[in-house]
Amino acid sequence: MTTGTGDGLVWLDTPAFPEAARTALADTQLRGNLRRATGTIRDKRLAVTGELADWEQLRAAGAALKRRTLRHLDRYLVELEESVTRAGGTVHWAADADQANRIVTELVRAAGADEVVKVKSMATQEIGLNEALAEAGIAAYETDLAELIVQLGGDRPSHILVPAIHRNRGEIQGIFRREMAAWGRPAPEGLTDEPRALAEAARLHLREKFLRARVAVSGANFAIAGTGTVGVVESEGNGRMCLTLPQTLITVMGIEKVLPAWSDLEVFLQLLPRSSTGERMNPYTSTWTGRTPGDGPQDFHLVLLDNGRTATLADTVGRQALACIRCSACLNVCPVYERTGGHAYGSVYPGPIGAVLTPQLAGVDKAPSLPFASTLCGACYDACPVKINIPEVLAHLRAEVVESKRRSHRAPTPEALVMRAAAAALATPLRLSAAQRSARLGSHLLARKGRIGRLPGPLRAWSDSRDSPQPPAETFHAWWRRTHPGETRSGESR
Repeated sequence: MTTGTGDGLVWLDTPAFPEAARTALADTQLRGNLRRATGTIRDKRLAVTGELADWEQLRAAGAALKRRTLRHLDRYLVELEESVTRAGGTVHWAADADQANRIVTELVRAAGADEVVKVKSMATQEIGLNEALAEAGIAAYETDLAELIVQLGGDRPSHILVPAIHRNRGEIQGIFRREMAAWGRPAPEGLTDEPRALAEAARLHLREKFLRARVAVSGANFAIAGTGTVGVVESEGNGRMCLTLPQTLITVMGIEKVLPAWSDLEVFLQLLPRSSTGERMNPYTSTWTGRTPGDGPQDFHLVLLDNGRTATLADTVGRQALACIRCSACLNVCPVYERTGGHAYGSVYPGPIGAVLTPQLAGVDKAPSLPFASTLCGACYDACPVKINIPEVLAHLRAEVVESKRRSHRAPTPEALVMRAAAAALATPLRLSAAQRSARLGSHLLARKGRIGRLPGPLRAWSDSRDSPQPPAETFHAWWRRTHPGETRSGESR
């Protein structure tokens, strides 16, 4: 299902985005599933955000809080460690995926367990924790309904919030009928594709796992530096079961999730549910501080994950991607994501935020096509609850990709040669006029019905995905000279 690159970020076994996108576009079932799901979530989000007169002020407050926290991240992380330790928890620092997986594996073994129940977590997907635990002989059971569907189907997530968004009810029914028995309690006889029936089948299947689990693994939406409190928001209640029943709780959290103070949650607990599920508040908001004797898990471990985040923080333009609260609002408004789905991005982080976050965490040389997986329409920026300027970061990363290719080639690339030729042609009016005359003459051989479908030589890459208009028979300058013979360039009469 997934393959590790050795750089700390798990990659899906897919080709580069352009090729993967072409395959996805040909899947009409996938496109139909995505259109219905993203459209529904998008409409719900617009309805609930429109209820708040101060929505834009909330967005501004969230953006400001994230910016301030990232500027002083080192201080808040040390404060968080001190607060968690004081509350009876244990903090572990993981520089990369391998170290994080090793820490979690050792903690599970120390607890004497050979299985864990999991709360939905992007961080654990990012590091390939399930696969690492499996190699160590430890079974990891996903308890989020969508993650369960993905796991049972041997599939991979395609959306940050709704990992099984690419599946419809009939497909889910088939997966439950075929696969549940191999993972535990089988699907009920005569299971239908009604949502209520599917949800009940998942509850019955998971209940025995909740009751016997000794160790749970979670992610975190937020952690409060001042109190050591960690928080998870969810819609189903499976997370609450994982966070309260097992003896040991292990939380893997990206270092950017820390917030300075408890009062900061007032902003984010309004922004997140409205932006993600289109709800006014999350049905389940769970917070815990260290451990409490006789109540809930008696061993709490917080694994603080870097895995490329410090390097991203050093980029003054790209660091704003670390403000992401994983709401997925950008995915639901993106015209590219809606047509290709998440698998085409080749990363556990799909959509617009994945197109900027993945190249930064893994390096632009590992994901050079992702910054170009966008129309730069700006819909993602408008939807982002913390005002991440994704188009700005995309353009910034595109420049890095071009520069990286330039450094890796001793000889100029075809694109570089074309740009040099264009610079030379634009340097003087005479050269520009000569280039325009040549283009008009050559276009007669290539154009069909006013469009050029395939350009020659190094220009071919440009026309692989777009037609080019045929150059006009007369340029603006030529038209001006012909129609205004008595005027100079400044517009004054001679």
